Amino acid sequence: MLEIKNLMVFYENAIAINNINMKCQGEKVTGVFGANSAGKSTLMYTISGIILDVKKKEEMKGGERITVLGNITFEGIDISSMKPSERAKKGIVLCPERRRIFAESSTLENLKIGGYLATKAQAKKTLDYVFTVFPALEKLKGREGGFLSGGEQQMLAIGRALMAQPKMLLLDEPLLGLSPLMEAMLARAIRDINKQTKIAILISEQYARPILPIIHHGYILENGGAVLQGSSQELMENPDVKSAYFGL
Repeated sequence: MLEIKNLMVFYENAIAINNINMKCQGEKVTGVFGANSAGKSTLMYTISGIILDVKKKEEMKGGERITVLGNITFEGIDISSMKPSERAKKGIVLCPERRRIFAESSTLENLKIGGYLATKAQAKKTLDYVFTVFPALEKLKGREGGFLSGGEQQMLAIGRALMAQPKMLLLDEPLLGLSPLMEAMLARAIRDINKQTKIAILISEQYARPILPIIHHGYILENGGAVLQGSSQELMENPDVKSAYFGL
């Protein structure tokens, strides 16, 4: 479904993504794991196309020079130079790091904003589904986003992304700042969303322990490069992964 070839991203002369080759299959969950500054968010921004907007803004104000090299194909089409809005229409939807919900809008308004690409029928069906996956949100429909807890905001961010009718859902560090209990709940929800909807999901995450069991295939990033890949079982049994992510 998604294939990345020889991807490199530079901020000025500093390399953020170092020659990554990667595949994400349709109807599967793919994980990308690494410490802070490993390149996870840059990878997500590059796949979603947001990096091109950032690059353009930096050029206009004479700021940091950003260089993107390599190819990204989605469903057999090269999307490397495609705008983020066009990628979203094709079904690549990003749920960004730190949620970025609309704090002054209600939970329901946030979800409806996410459905701007959907037909009325799709929006209603997906809204019902979001409330099934995250029943807490239905009880909070009228509450402003800024008054939700961190876990509730993350549920809302994922629900809003689902409203955009993704074929591939990009989740950038969805467990950031959450309690272990909430991490486990969200991991189960992400697994269920994939099983029930068959949406392909790509998760970037520093906290690999809750996510590794639910992925089909994963990559480990270090200093912008993919140093290891394998199935969920292969990664969990790898001594280096055990040491880095499980303390074993």
